[in-house]
Amino acid sequence: MKLPKPRKIIAEKYVAGLSLFKSRRSPIKLSANESALGPSPKAIKSYNSIGKGFLRYPDSDGTFFRKVLGKKFRLDSNRIILGSGSDQIFELACKLFLNKGDEVVVSEHSFIIYRIYSKMCGAIIRYAKEENFKPSVQSILDCVNRKTKIVFLANPNNPTGTYLDRYEISELRKKLRSDILLVIDDAYYEFIDDPDFASGIQLFSKSKNVLVTRTFSKIYGLAGLRIGWGYSSKAIIKKLYEIKPPFNVSRPALFAATQAVQDTNWLKKAIKHNNFWSEKIFDVIDEIGIATNKTKVNFFLLNFDFVDKSSSQVFNKLANEGILLRQMDVYGIKNSLRVTIGNKKENEKLISKLRKIFNV
Repeated sequence: MKLPKPRKIIAEKYVAGLSLFKSRRSPIKLSANESALGPSPKAIKSYNSIGKGFLRYPDSDGTFFRKVLGKKFRLDSNRIILGSGSDQIFELACKLFLNKGDEVVVSEHSFIIYRIYSKMCGAIIRYAKEENFKPSVQSILDCVNRKTKIVFLANPNNPTGTYLDRYEISELRKKLRSDILLVIDDAYYEFIDDPDFASGIQLFSKSKNVLVTRTFSKIYGLAGLRIGWGYSSKAIIKKLYEIKPPFNVSRPALFAATQAVQDTNWLKKAIKHNNFWSEKIFDVIDEIGIATNKTKVNFFLLNFDFVDKSSSQVFNKLANEGILLRQMDVYGIKNSLRVTIGNKKENEKLISKLRKIFNV
């Protein structure tokens, strides 16, 4: 008997880190760069208010919410597409633009999901070198050839926390061929408050060959609801809509995100919390001697080359205390861990356990 034969797909599988803690009741999960404070109370209230409406399909195109986004960020709502998380926008872009044998350029330590979706479409990945974990414009350009279709760039970058300034990223777009799609992932832009930084939306809202994505999974605290959005030219958005699944964003996600994006006070509170604890955690990390950069996002990349404990030893010791960090092997960053800034209680326990591990 012959059975259906699936297509062979050569791509990594995205593996979440919480599986180690399924037997624990209340693990401290500092591995996924989720929100420290959780969703806006207004978003929670809106989510809870639609319980009786669960039997209804959502608006397939999220028209009302797109108008809210357009008004909030002064954008054309007709150039916005919603996704089940911003990663669905990446997937749609790959399906739309990539054929087998096409090439995609990513920074060598960039978010793994870019290469997963690209490889699923049969694309070849070119890895641009980084300088001190910062994406290199010149290296990206050096990777480009006639087969290049997409360049993915998270700015700030996950998992390194570094970013290109407004001049560097503008120069990248200018020097790329016009028929190469530049995808800017704005997932962590809210955390950056430097005058030399500009988000993808700020820089490329009028561009015809840039796709900018944003997410509600990070600072807005809606990771479990899966909602993100993309902004590009009318021509690109129109083609993305042709392959977008119907009803891909749920009613609860639409309602909660509508309130979350308008709650400026909660956003400011989340940023203030992040800035406060990033300073405190950095001071402890620096005192111990763990190598890291002074982060402006909501996570640290920790390197253990200069201390007497390896990353795996620290990971396991913290895991035994119920604290989960993210191992960096899949990103090719040796002897390193990524830690998310958590809430007050979580951060205090992390600091206490790190001091105990290193006798500081």
